[in-house]
Amino acid sequence: MKKSLFLILITATVTAVLTLALFLWFMPTLGPRLMHSRMAETMYADMPANMPAGMPGHMMNSAAPAGLDTATTRPTDNGLFRVSFSSDLDPVVINQMHSWTLNVTTADGQPVENATITVDGGMPQHGHGLPTRPQVTGYLGDGNYRVEGLRFQMGGWWEVRFDIATAAGQADAITFNLVLEG
Repeated sequence: MKKSLFLILITATVTAVLTLALFLWFMPTLGPRLMHSRMAETMYADMPANMPAGMPGHMMNSAAPAGLDTATTRPTDNGLFRVSFSSDLDPVVINQMHSWTLNVTTADGQPVENATITVDGGMPQHGHGLPTRPQVTGYLGDGNYRVEGLRFQMGGWWEVRFDIATAAGQADAITFNLVLEG
């Protein structure tokens, strides 16, 4: 009796481990093919019925909206800072890791030193975020910050958002728009 219970437990454990291993092995390949349409249906289930056909409706159009601001230097949302970026890759291309230098100054042009900056972004028309987790890896002096780990996996309209907070308690954000070929 104890031997058969032991064999059942061993069989169940091995089956669970193998199932998990196969799931983790194949999910990066099969997951996007199998789940994207279902995720899109769920995400956009509340869209009006008269939207154009497609997945998910008009939102999958990769064309950027008319008049989209793609400037690389702009004031932040509330005007506390002026921010610019330059990429190590010029032009920015898809499917390559790259880094940016982010320059942050006060509205009157003084460098913002040792700020805490977080990075986020994604494709608004597709409803997904960045494929990597970029972060500010260092302060370079004179208001310049090193941003590493950026990668864009497809062409189209991308947003990259920076939330900026100073030690003095000032906080603001900026979102840069990029339209990439691909």
